[in-house]
Parts: sequence; structure tokens; C-alpha cells
Amino acid sequence: MEIIGPADALPGHRIRRVAVAGPAGSGKSTLARTLCERMGIQFVEFESFFHAPGWTVRETWQADVLEFVAGDEWAIEWQGEEVRERMTARLDVLVWLDHPRAMTVARTVVRTLKRRVGRGSKIAGGNVEGPLHTFFTDRDHIVKLAWRYHPMIRARVRKVIAENRYPDLVVVRLRGQRQVDRWLDGPFARNLRYGTGG
Repeated sequence: MEIIGPADALPGHRIRRVAVAGPAGSGKSTLARTLCERMGIQFVEFESFFHAPGWTVRETWQADVLEFVAGDEWAIEWQGEEVRERMTARLDVLVWLDHPRAMTVARTVVRTLKRRVGRGSKIAGGNVEGPLHTFFTDRDHIVKLAWRYHPMIRARVRKVIAENRYPDLVVVRLRGQRQVDRWLDGPFARNLRYGTGG
């Protein structure tokens, strides 16, 4: 396993399967969508596998995710405790958005506000986030989850690195939007262009 930064070369072969890890507000879906656009493949948001209307869970979500990651080329968010290990086993690259906690929580607040006034991205299954005042009454409000899960996501990625069960996996650790942009326009772009990260 190799852990690299925003300016480091990617593997010599063209990467085809990428997952993006990070807490709420880190930009997982945005980056996965961008990767798909640049790779010339269709983007499928992870939450579309999971959420059904009324915040219910789709019964087939695990099978659907596993069918998706059995494909030859994709980029998706690194989510789903029940499928994460099998997803990881298929990866060429895991992009770790290890942004500061304050940054991801602030982004989550802004995204939630935009969704409530109808100017943000829609939620899978046609679901709508609860009223803003539920922040004070709901312990699982998305903003609270963003704060609580930040160290948990970091621990999950560090566990994958420490266990070293996937020797060919490359982990790209990015901290802050500048590093994300630098990686996209540098090593990732070169990998797509030449089939090499050099």
C-alpha cells in the first residue's frame, strides 16, 4: 500500500476504480462526480442506492452497490459499512478527504441552508431535510452528525492503512480544497492523459 499527497505521482497504469472517503461536508460526492466527468463515465451517487422515499432504506441497496463496483471503471463515495470492505478490495485508488473538522461542518451548515431554501442539490429518493430548528431537538441532525463522524471516518481510513490488507491500493490524502484542485489538475490529469501519474 502506498500513501501519497496531492503532488505525488499515481501508479503507472491508468486508474479505473476510485472511491472518495471523507465525512459529511468534505465534498465526497462533488469530487466523485468530477472524477466521473473527467474519466468519461456516468456518475451514480451512493445515496441513490441507499435512500428510498420517506427516508426509508432500499431493500436491494447492498446488492446494487456490489453489482456497481463489480464493473470495470467507476468513481463513488466510500460509504456503506456493510459493503465498504468489498468495495475497497476492488479499488485502484482511495482518495481521502482529510479536511479540518471546522471546514467540513461549516460546509454542511451551508449545504443544509441551501437545501432548505431550495437552491441546493436534491437528496436521493426525493427526501427533504428537516426544518432548521430540529438542530436543537434531533441528536442525529446532519450538522451534528458531521461533527460527530469526522474522527470516525478518519479512524476508518487509518485502520485500512494500518491493516495493509490491500497491497496494491494507493491512498491519496488531501487536506483542504487547494490540495484537491492541485491533485485533480496534476497527478490525476496526467494519469488520464498518459496512463501514468508521472
